[in-house]
Amino acid sequence: MTRQAIWDELRDELAALDRAGLRRRRRTLESPCGPLARVAGRELVSFCSNDYLGLASDPALIDAAVAGARRWGVGSGASHLVSGHLAPHEALEARLAAFTGFARALLFSTGYMANLGIVPALVGRGDAVFADKLNHASLIDAAQLAKAQGADSQRYAHGDLAALERQLAASPARRKLILTDAVFSMDGDLAPLPGLLALAERFDAWLVVDDAHGFGVLGPQGRGSLAHFNLPVSERVVYMGTLGKAAGAAGAFVAASETVIEWLLQRARTYIFTTGSSPIVACALLAALDEIEGGDARRAHLWQLTAQLRDGLANTRWRLLPSPTAIQPVLIGDNHEALRVADALLERGLWVPAIRPPTVPKGTARLRVCLSAAHTAAQVARLVDALRELAGAAGDPA
Repeated sequence: MTRQAIWDELRDELAALDRAGLRRRRRTLESPCGPLARVAGRELVSFCSNDYLGLASDPALIDAAVAGARRWGVGSGASHLVSGHLAPHEALEARLAAFTGFARALLFSTGYMANLGIVPALVGRGDAVFADKLNHASLIDAAQLAKAQGADSQRYAHGDLAALERQLAASPARRKLILTDAVFSMDGDLAPLPGLLALAERFDAWLVVDDAHGFGVLGPQGRGSLAHFNLPVSERVVYMGTLGKAAGAAGAFVAASETVIEWLLQRARTYIFTTGSSPIVACALLAALDEIEGGDARRAHLWQLTAQLRDGLANTRWRLLPSPTAIQPVLIGDNHEALRVADALLERGLWVPAIRPPTVPKGTARLRVCLSAAHTAAQVARLVDALRELAGAAGDPA
């Protein structure tokens, strides 16, 4: 195939994305992350980010980052296992382990890299992965990496414990690993973690939990989804939390038993073969953990805003998915209509992303409203009024 033919094929495929309403376009922020965003010279109320506690621009984190830069410099200079593991990294891992209740924690550069590291390090030939069908892309890719190493990879219907039980019972695998999001990022619902842990115990399986959207928000003092369900710390649980969402900075961590963490340190390729994260980020995150632990008022305000949004959008033509979290999807269905509504909101100074396939299943395009403790009740009321107006213009019988 000639180079020109390849370019023509790519252009045709891009045009097909346009026709289907699936081309993604990014916008450049001219302001820090927060409830107010400046884009192309316009000030918008942003309902886009995962900054659930409003910590991304919090003065305490900024001061810690500045002090950390003066003390530790900007870069780590090497992978953690060579010379890139600095004292702030060590302190942060110890603090994360204590905060989540696990024996030990290990830092990763991103949640995606953490998930890609965990699964193929724990299972391979003769083993099996059992994954929820609505898992995040990073978990899907992690299962594929394990499959490339010879592991059996099976998916179960979203949240369906009975289906998972049948798959586990029928599997002759040497090692079994259940793989799930805790909070599903596009639906906002919670995995049935108590039932999953019970199945893991019954079938002697690992339970790997991606708590990207629960850490810092759910559970007493924001200790995460396991704490939300009052589940005990178990040696068969491998817990992943991200640090660029509610924690306001960047990176991720895995918390587990001493043995599992030491094994990941020795075998997780996305940990071993990458430069350690900036010590500035670790310093900021130590401050973030203080804010999370003492952040009950922030979380209470966030839940008040969530109730305000759900009450305000009841009985409109667009269905709210049953989410008890700060992720509030407004289901529209058609790709082009979702884009039209998002554009109409943008004209009104409200920035809400339209999420379309393949991120969500075909026919379930939606607005993904992300609330933050930094939002005000007035800002949420403005969004509710605009959505009700647009629903009525589109034929809402109410």
